[in-house]
Amino acid sequence: MTELIARGLKSDRFSPTFMPTAEWMVDEVKKVYPDAEVEVMDTTGTGDHWFVKVVDSSFEGMRLIQRQKPIISHFKPHIATNYVHALDLKCWTPEQAKEKEGDTPFSPHEARRSGFVGLQVKRENKEE
Repeated sequence: MTELIARGLKSDRFSPTFMPTAEWMVDEVKKVYPDAEVEVMDTTGTGDHWFVKVVDSSFEGMRLIQRQKPIISHFKPHIATNYVHALDLKCWTPEQAKEKEGDTPFSPHEARRSGFVGLQVKRENKEE
């Protein structure tokens, strides 16, 4: 258990399942973009749905997918095991971050409760 806590995992007393912490998420993103300003928020309180805002001047002149792809690739093993279920990535330059200050994270689960109609993409389960 101590080893798991040291790796940034937490477990509540009601569930033996280990979940990523905000600190672990920030550390993982910093492995991809070490100079970035990283902000994370657990959007459901379950430790597997994350809003991740990454602000880095190196994004200047890059398309959105070019900014996000390294993070998605880094988290791919965690997504494959459902350790991390959802990432809402916002990868902005410092200027874009100032323009978008105050934007709120999107959570399909919260949206469903409030009556929002939108699109949620699910990955294919290849085990079936």
